[in-house]
Amino acid sequence: MQGKIIKGIAGFYYVHVAEAGIFECKAKGIFRKEKIKPLVGDDVELEPLNMQDMTGNITAILPRKNELIRPAVANVDQAMVIFAADKPKPNFNLLDRFLIMMEQRKVETIICFNKQDLVTQEETDRLRQIYEPCGYQVLAVSAKEQQGLKQVQEVLAGKTTTVAGPSGVGKSSLINLLSPEADMETGMLSEKIDRGKHTTRHSQLLYIDDGTYIMDTPGFSSLYLMGMEAEELKWYFREFESYEPFCRFQGCSHIHEPGCAVKTSLAEGKISPIRYENYAMLYGELKNVRKYEKGGGKR
Repeated sequence: MQGKIIKGIAGFYYVHVAEAGIFECKAKGIFRKEKIKPLVGDDVELEPLNMQDMTGNITAILPRKNELIRPAVANVDQAMVIFAADKPKPNFNLLDRFLIMMEQRKVETIICFNKQDLVTQEETDRLRQIYEPCGYQVLAVSAKEQQGLKQVQEVLAGKTTTVAGPSGVGKSSLINLLSPEADMETGMLSEKIDRGKHTTRHSQLLYIDDGTYIMDTPGFSSLYLMGMEAEELKWYFREFESYEPFCRFQGCSHIHEPGCAVKTSLAEGKISPIRYENYAMLYGELKNVRKYEKGGGKR
C-alpha cells in the first residue's frame, strides 16, 4: 500500500492513502539504523497492521525529488511565502533570506502579500516593483475580503507547494479559504493523535485536489543562512546576473570595488535599493561568521 506522509509528530507518521484515509504509522527500525528520517511530503510504502484502527508500519521511503531543511519537508514543486502588506509591515530582510534559501535548493518561489485591504494600490504596486523585476511572481490578496484567491488557486493547481511565512500574516486564514476541509482535517487529525495543542508547531500536508497539496509549515521570525560563503551570496540575487559580466573586476563582490556594474545599475534605479541593502547586510553577516569561525569562536 502506498501513501504520502501528511504529518509527523512524536515518532508517529500520518499517511494519507488515496480512497482509504489516514493511517497512523511507525517507521521500521531500519530507517533509524540507516539514519534516514521520514519527512512530511515523503511518498512511502506501508504495511497495514489494523484496517479498523487504521494503523500500520512504514516499510519504504520512495525516492525523493528534493528535500528542504527549513522547513523540513520533501518532494516540493514550489514554495509560496506569505507576508502581510501591513500589520505587520513586511520584513524584507526576512523575506530575502527565505528567497535565498529556496534559490539554494532550486525551488521556485511565489511571493504572496496578504491583507491588501489595509493598503493603497500605490503601496501594492511598490511591493510588486521590488520583486517582479527580479523574476518572482507576486500575488496580492486579502483573506479577509476573499480577494485574489482565484489567482492563488491557479498557481497551486497540480503541484505540491510549501507555504511559509512569519506569524501574524494571515497564513492560516488564507489556507483555510483555499482548503475549507483543512480546519476539519486538522481537527480530525488532532483528535486522532490527541495532541491538538501542538498542531501549529509541525509541518503538515493538506490535500486540496487531485495532485494538489499544500504543506503548511510553522511560522518563522528569523532565518539563518547556513553553509554559505559571503562570495556565493550574489548568485542568489537574480537581478545581479545580467549586470555581473560588465563589472570591471572578475569576481566582483558588488560591495566596495570600483567599476561595479551592479552598483551603477543601483544608482540608475534599475535595482531595488531595498534588495541591495539586504544583500550588503547579509554579505557583512556572512563575512563576520567566517571571521568568528577562523578565530576559534573568540570575539
